[in-house]
Amino acid sequence: MIVFLVTVAAVLAVTGVIVIAVKSRLKRFSREVFGTDSIAEGLKRIDEDVAETPKSVSSMTRLMEPQIVRDFPDFVWEEFKHKAENMLTSAFLAVSENNADCLQDASEEVRLQVGNCIAENEAAGIRETFTNVKIHQTEIADYKKGGGTCVITIQSAVEYFHCKMQGEHVLEGSRERKQQTKYNMELLYIQDFDRTEGTAVGTVCPCCGAPVKSLGNMVCEYCGSAVTPVNIKVWALNRYYEVDYRHV
Repeated sequence: MIVFLVTVAAVLAVTGVIVIAVKSRLKRFSREVFGTDSIAEGLKRIDEDVAETPKSVSSMTRLMEPQIVRDFPDFVWEEFKHKAENMLTSAFLAVSENNADCLQDASEEVRLQVGNCIAENEAAGIRETFTNVKIHQTEIADYKKGGGTCVITIQSAVEYFHCKMQGEHVLEGSRERKQQTKYNMELLYIQDFDRTEGTAVGTVCPCCGAPVKSLGNMVCEYCGSAVTPVNIKVWALNRYYEVDYRHV
C-alpha cells in the first residue's frame, strides 16, 4: 500500500510539473503571438480587429475607367459611383423597413430583387435589419462587353450591423457585433444594334452600312457620316450581391 501511495504521489508530481510546463509554454506562445498571456484574450482581440478593419476591394478603376471613357465619352465615374453607393445603402434601408419605396437610383431589376427579399423574409417570419451602414471605398472591379451589352462591375467595402431574427431567436448576424464585408453592383448598358465578331460591341453606319466597332466613335471611319447609337435603355444598376464565401 505504501509503495502504491508513493507511486501515485510521484505520478501526480510529474503530472503537475508537465501541466506547469505546458501552461508556461502556452503563455509564452500567447505573449509572442497576441501580446497577452491569455490565448482567449488574444483571439478576442483578433476578432475585434477584424470587425473594425474594412475589407479590401478589387480596385481596377485606374485601368478600366479610360477604357470605358473611350467607349462612352460622356461617362463620368464619380457620378455613377455616387449613384451606386446611394442605391446600396437605400437597399439596406428598404429591407430593414420592409419598404421597397425607400430605394434610390435603383432599376426595376433591383426593385424586384429587393421586393423578393422582403417578401421571402415576411413569408418566413424573419426580421432582417442593417444598421449603422458605412461605405469605406467604392471602385470599378471589372468592365466587359459582349452580346449587345456592356457591364461595369462596381465593388464597395461596407461596414454595418446585420441581423436576421425570427421572434427572439437570432438566425444570422448580431445586433452588437459589427461586420465588415463587400458588395458588387452591376451597371448595365444595353444598345439596340447589331453585334460584330467576337466580344466587340458595335453599331452600323446608317449611310454606308459599315460596322462601327468602337462605341466611342460618333463618326463612321469609312464615309464620315455621323453615327448615333439608339439606346434601349441607358446605364442602369442591374443587381447587387454580397461578395463572400457563399457567393461567386
